[in-house]
Amino acid sequence: MHRPNQILLLFLFTFSLMLSSCSNESVSTAPNSATVQHVVDGDTIDISIGGKTERVRLIGINTPETKHPTKGVECFGPEASAYTEQLLPKGTALRVKRDIEARDKYGRLLLYVYIASNNVFVNLDLVMNGYARPMVFEPNTAHKADFAQAATQAELRNVGLWQACR
Repeated sequence: MHRPNQILLLFLFTFSLMLSSCSNESVSTAPNSATVQHVVDGDTIDISIGGKTERVRLIGINTPETKHPTKGVECFGPEASAYTEQLLPKGTALRVKRDIEARDKYGRLLLYVYIASNNVFVNLDLVMNGYARPMVFEPNTAHKADFAQAATQAELRNVGLWQACR
């Protein structure tokens, strides 16, 4: 007769342990803290980390170009850049995570970026809202399936570049 209550208590206990481990994780990732200095374009930002400024390429995604030397301005590029600027104003506190490779051939840090105040996963948010497409950066593929699923959903909802660039 007390079985449903025991199950509920077990669920609540497990949930509270998960929350507690999340808060401990955020404390332990303090070395992964950074601050937005400048948005270069939709998928490239400058951050302050470890006392210096670094250029970051958001891995796993690709936004349409706005400053590429040979491609020029692509469809929905200005909108993607504006969205990233709105999402990441100067001074925004971030939590950053790398995958396997730390830098690309241009010397940029390759990172997954989260807004510290609300834990928004910026790379994924850009895909979910139609500002970016998935782009595989082997061997950095930790979120490859997440990005592919988000792109499929954005395309089905006909949002962002999926609507504007057909």
